[in-house]
Amino acid sequence: MTDSPNTVNKIRNLVIALVAIALAITLVFASQTKVSSQSLEAQAQKATNLDIALNNGKPSLVEFYANWCTSCQAMAGDLAQLKENFEDKINFVMLNVDNSKWLPEILNYGVDGIPHFVFFNENGDAIADTIGEQPLTIFEENLQALLNHQPLPYANSRGNISAFNPANKLQTGNQDNPRDHR
Repeated sequence: MTDSPNTVNKIRNLVIALVAIALAITLVFASQTKVSSQSLEAQAQKATNLDIALNNGKPSLVEFYANWCTSCQAMAGDLAQLKENFEDKINFVMLNVDNSKWLPEILNYGVDGIPHFVFFNENGDAIADTIGEQPLTIFEENLQALLNHQPLPYANSRGNISAFNPANKLQTGNQDNPRDHR
């Protein structure tokens, strides 16, 4: 008994259709995975409000970031660890550069690449900044120096950044996402 070419084609088409369905289901589930606690969005939800941070007598680290920023995403895990280790001594503030609410701060602190970090003393004075991806050890040393009222050993350094031009925000009139609370 031999299979006719029509039967072979039907079986082949059925196999292709089943594989396509399996791939589609996999893609749907992969795109709907829950955000980890180390994600930028989750960290922003827990971040200290800027006004509170600059007036509560604790030093602060302000991060200018965007959800699309690959350098910001790459640092999210390290920053979550730093927040866990220093949260009782240092305020951690996150300002989303895509929210025009923060345009005055973006311009004031010269944010032209993200992530951009500004270190504030307990009086709310900006004393140093770093731009781009930084290793965890560098941040730990900077935060320890901030707590000890010493010069930050790795201040004003630059790592890998995602380009950001605040002038584009002014020119394009981008709409804010109402869910961007930071």
